[in-house]
Amino acid sequence: MLLKLIFAFIVGGALCAIAQILIDKTALTPAKILVLYVTVGVGVGAVGLYEPLVKLAGAGITLPLVGFGGAVARGVKEAVDAEGLWGVIKGPVTSMSAGVNAALLCGFVASLFFKGKSKRL
Repeated sequence: MLLKLIFAFIVGGALCAIAQILIDKTALTPAKILVLYVTVGVGVGAVGLYEPLVKLAGAGITLPLVGFGGAVARGVKEAVDAEGLWGVIKGPVTSMSAGVNAALLCGFVASLFFKGKSKRL
């Protein structure tokens, strides 16, 4: 178990460090990096590498945005296997609906307590 925790820390930390380097050293905005990470997660899931990474790194790979992309890819694959081409549309919606709803609810609750500010460069 300790080894799994260490791998989760290393992989999750590496993903965060890469994102921070991209923010600091490139013109990419955090939103573009978010889309990049989700897209990489979908790609890794589509080629079948996501599940072995989950076995190795656990929460280090499932909690960051890459995990969201991997779950989308898994949902599409399962839905296409079960329902054919219609699964391309239905799969990501059903596989990620709980996570998206939780994010929306948390965002709404946070908006009740905090006032947003625009980022000035």
